[in-house]
Amino acid sequence: MTRTLLLLLSTAAFVAATARAEAREPDQLTRSFLVGKKPHAGDAPQLLGKSPIVVNGGHSGLAGIDSVVNFTGQYTYPGFDWQGNPQSVWPWAMVGRSPRTNATTVIGAPIIPVSIDMRNADGTPRYVNGQRLYMDATKYVWPVIDSPIFRPIKWATSLIPTQYLDALFRAQFWNGAGDGDFDRGDRISEAWHTWLLPAPRTPRVMQLAAGTYQFALNDDGTCCAFVLVDANYFGNALFPATTDDTTTPIGAAEHAHEMTTKDISTFLFPNTFLYEGDPSSCCIVGYHSFDMEPDAQGNFTKFYVMDFASWVTPGLFGDSFSDITAMSHELAEIFNDPFVSFDGVHNQTQWWSMDWGICQDNLEVGDVIEGLPTGVSYPVTIDGFTYHPQNEALLQWFAGEKPSRAWHGAYSFPDTTVLTAPAPSLPLNCGAGPIN
Repeated sequence: MTRTLLLLLSTAAFVAATARAEAREPDQLTRSFLVGKKPHAGDAPQLLGKSPIVVNGGHSGLAGIDSVVNFTGQYTYPGFDWQGNPQSVWPWAMVGRSPRTNATTVIGAPIIPVSIDMRNADGTPRYVNGQRLYMDATKYVWPVIDSPIFRPIKWATSLIPTQYLDALFRAQFWNGAGDGDFDRGDRISEAWHTWLLPAPRTPRVMQLAAGTYQFALNDDGTCCAFVLVDANYFGNALFPATTDDTTTPIGAAEHAHEMTTKDISTFLFPNTFLYEGDPSSCCIVGYHSFDMEPDAQGNFTKFYVMDFASWVTPGLFGDSFSDITAMSHELAEIFNDPFVSFDGVHNQTQWWSMDWGICQDNLEVGDVIEGLPTGVSYPVTIDGFTYHPQNEALLQWFAGEKPSRAWHGAYSFPDTTVLTAPAPSLPLNCGAGPIN
């Protein structure tokens, strides 16, 4: 091939790329739009206006609900509740069985990939530069299953290879923290584990109406580097509006019995990030919640515990927040706070804050760390691919425990250097000065 022909081909490619850039749609973003944006967890649209059902009794850790197996406990730390009233005892409910049982618990973990189908104003499939705006979620299912979330590997808190979340839980309950009793002083049993059993389920599709999303193409012009979706629209498209609604991914999976009240179900999306009000205020990369449904016999309220988590292509937000960071964050929070403080009692905490601008009063172990400038994720390489599960705060950080009875006196895991001291207990809305 002559140098002249090479030059002509190179020039043609440049002209084509320039034409694609000049033909950008009004709702089309550049791939670099996310540079400098802070990915974070969001608040789920809890229950979507469904009326709570009051029942008596129960067959899980918390009474009155039919849901994933859980156990309860409490810690003591002077503080204030969400209304500013003094409170010292903070009850919690967590996934699995108490360390006192010395038992292994295996929990079903359906993985439901949800592909994104972007539409025109008239509802027809949308094409840009000849490319259909459709993002396939199914290609991320097996990378997730092969990740340390589900694949047993060696962790320092277990003599046998285990999963990331089990290693985290074992670190947290290392020295007799069973059922919140921090004074037992005896080590947990090597037989105590809490494992997830992943199960790929029927792929689902979420259609996005025109005006509810913005998108960015890949550098080669194919669809798509990412999509930004209005958070309210997304929540209504994900959760069923009524018990009989099968048009949404959650409703369809429930009616197909592909997620049950005994499971922890993940709805896996492809580079799908949410915004509230203004796309420039993105990016919510995941949240956890539950779908509440009545029992046909009227005995127990059904809680289908779930998380929305986006796979994040490496490089979109930087190397430290990619691949499974969002999913590991949400599942760690489900383990520690499966019912999202729904009753206003369990998993509420004293007020706590972090220097990067967060103020909360709940047991959300991932939120503590997600905004830090460094130490957000913990790289783990498996079969040549480096995953990025998030570091998490441990219960001892919230409980103000000095010294921490967690593994190696830690307040965070897997990287114990991320948090080196417990959270100060703060006044209402994190007012000035700690109270302890």
